[in-house]
Amino acid sequence: MAEGILAAALNGNSHALVGSAGVAAVPGQSASRETAAILKGRGASRDGFQSRQLDEEMAMESDVIIALSSSHADVVQRLLPDAGERVKLLTDFIDADEGLTGADVPDPFGMNRAAYEEVAEVIDLAIPGILKALDC
Repeated sequence: MAEGILAAALNGNSHALVGSAGVAAVPGQSASRETAAILKGRGASRDGFQSRQLDEEMAMESDVIIALSSSHADVVQRLLPDAGERVKLLTDFIDADEGLTGADVPDPFGMNRAAYEEVAEVIDLAIPGILKALDC
């Protein structure tokens, strides 16, 4: 979902490439029905999306690796120590006045549409900070 929302925010007007991968993802799965519906409603559809695992090559090609939880960030840093300071939490990009800096974003997998909408709202809050960090 974060990949689709960020790609839509960039709207093709950037040098940045957006991708997503998980630390425990099952490769080849399509987006959940809830994610697809939310992205479609925002005009941010990711047709043909398939999940994939983060690997060393992908991490080394990335300027920023954004994790939704501190446990995921820790796994990335443990498995790929060269990723170092490029690993950030999504909530680190949210204005401090929102009170979410450093918070984990829960994985809504298996939950209802409302849980997915809440995660999308948190992602929306991070978009301005991400765009600024990417110099977009």
